[in-house]
Amino acid sequence: MNRNLSRLVAVAQKPERRIIGLMSGTSLDGLDVALCRFSGHGPATRVVVEHFATVPYSANLQAQVRRVFARQTVELQHLTLLHAWLGTTHADMVQQCLTQWQVAPTDVDAIASHGQTVFHAPRHQHGLPDWPNATLQLGDADHLAVRTGILTLSDFRQKHVAAGGQGAPLAVYGDYLIFSQSGEDRLLLNLGGIANFTYLAGNLDATAVFSTDTGPGNTLLDAFVRELYPGRQYDENGALAAQGQINTELLAALLDHPFFAASIPRTTGPELFSPTYVREAQHRSHTAHLAPPDLLATLTAFSATSIAGAVRQAFPALPALSIYASGGGMHNPTLMAALRAALPHCRFSTTAALGIAPDAKEAVLFAILANETLVGEARPIGRNEQAVPAVSLGKISFPD
Repeated sequence: MNRNLSRLVAVAQKPERRIIGLMSGTSLDGLDVALCRFSGHGPATRVVVEHFATVPYSANLQAQVRRVFARQTVELQHLTLLHAWLGTTHADMVQQCLTQWQVAPTDVDAIASHGQTVFHAPRHQHGLPDWPNATLQLGDADHLAVRTGILTLSDFRQKHVAAGGQGAPLAVYGDYLIFSQSGEDRLLLNLGGIANFTYLAGNLDATAVFSTDTGPGNTLLDAFVRELYPGRQYDENGALAAQGQINTELLAALLDHPFFAASIPRTTGPELFSPTYVREAQHRSHTAHLAPPDLLATLTAFSATSIAGAVRQAFPALPALSIYASGGGMHNPTLMAALRAALPHCRFSTTAALGIAPDAKEAVLFAILANETLVGEARPIGRNEQAVPAVSLGKISFPD
């Protein structure tokens, strides 16, 4: 047997595995690196986060990604080079963390790399009936594997698309395995660039589980903070938006899109919810000259209102759900206050209450996907139009 296959079998047969989960979202703030220790698989999965860090993206790295991020037209050479460069850059970030944590690469069984999403194109969004759902993440896993010497799994979203899914959100797999709790109906709310939530039924019925994007989380807020306040990357503590007033005309125009009436689950990305989207809404509502704090206040309300609207659409009776938040928006008290006001019957907390630091959650979820691919079995989750494909996710790259 090929020695790489022998090593793969040996990893799958170990009682415990150490897997590094990597995640970089649409905010482009950095690479989340979570070193996790796993035992078991499926509903018997047990995970301990041994170490976690976010390695910041440099201004140059952010600029290079933004040259292709959510753009209809890109320079092909730059896209090709960026794929390899991000792979080696992420590898260097992993090695930096391992050195800091005093962990040898030989003591790590696998890396689960989400990659850097640069374009998300579900059919309902690209509008081309003869073309499939598609999504693209950069950061070549072969470069990661060779440079670190660690078996690497990547391209998790591609199998989901190939099996009939839309490529996002994928959190449902990991959320179901480690966060379900008998007797409590839960929403796992991720406030990333695009917001999404997973519903976990308190009766542990896997067919009732689903995950959906809701619309913008931080993506529009971050984009306009960068534009209106040079030198700032985001609205720290929601302080800028807190100084403004919500413009109801612009808010109504922002919410006037077929996406918000589409059936759940649904998926979207910054390709739709872009600065251009906001400017078009401002033009329609005659609000092009809003003061910056008022614009940010309205964009914050847009995120909160669209999230709450998706929750109400999914649960018309609006039961007393327990909502556990994660993602960068969780640190924005203005956004969180708006969410609490919009969903007063829900109980809000963070995934820290469930044993996983909220900033680490997304990286941990991709490590869970890798663990399932290595030792688990594909399992059905959801039903009918809410079902997610029962597939193993992630391509495997050997280090030699």
